[in-house]
Amino acid sequence: MFTVHHETSDLGGQSSEAARFIQAQAGCIESLNQLMARHDGLVQAVVRQQVLGELPFEEALQAGRIGLWRAILGFDPAQGSAFSTYAWTCIKRHVWRAVKAHAQFEADGVACQQPELPDPAVIWEGEVVRQALLAMVARLPARLAYVVIACYGLNGHIPLPYRQIGAALGLTGERARQLHTEALARLRHPAHSYLLRSLLDRHTLSDYEQAGAETRRWLHRRGGRHA
Repeated sequence: MFTVHHETSDLGGQSSEAARFIQAQAGCIESLNQLMARHDGLVQAVVRQQVLGELPFEEALQAGRIGLWRAILGFDPAQGSAFSTYAWTCIKRHVWRAVKAHAQFEADGVACQQPELPDPAVIWEGEVVRQALLAMVARLPARLAYVVIACYGLNGHIPLPYRQIGAALGLTGERARQLHTEALARLRHPAHSYLLRSLLDRHTLSDYEQAGAETRRWLHRRGGRHA
């Protein structure tokens, strides 16, 4: 089940909701948790207005909270619109998808006698993790982001070898490999990775110490310089 893990963060005296949105979108878990708790009533209001079919109420709430999570990360306070208006559609969409997925799951189970079909909750969590990963990559410099996306096929295309990635950038395959190594070193840094790590339960002190050690080894090989 999707959960948001707590992590201490200093709000630096900024108490406005707009500041919390900005901090949550930058990876502040405390601000994200505060916004999730503050607007949980909106999730319950949306769920109570939906036709849930056979979907259990608690599962509908879980889907709605994922929608709220997505809305928090995508909301732009500078646009001047109310967050509740923006989030309502996002929450409703996720609940509707959950209802549809559950109905399809039940129909397939009856027709095909295949109870081992994928759990919709697993699908939702996978999508949350995928979006967190894409958000991390999007914060990289453009060239490094392109290398990661092309190397792992994050754009839906087949993964490309270093030779082709380098050619697309006017570089050698070896240079593309070096950029890939730099991109991974940056993504491992807590400033980039702790939101994704929290979703994957990989945010213990030992996890960060290991990531830090790997980054230091990489910087040592590079003479302390980024590629």
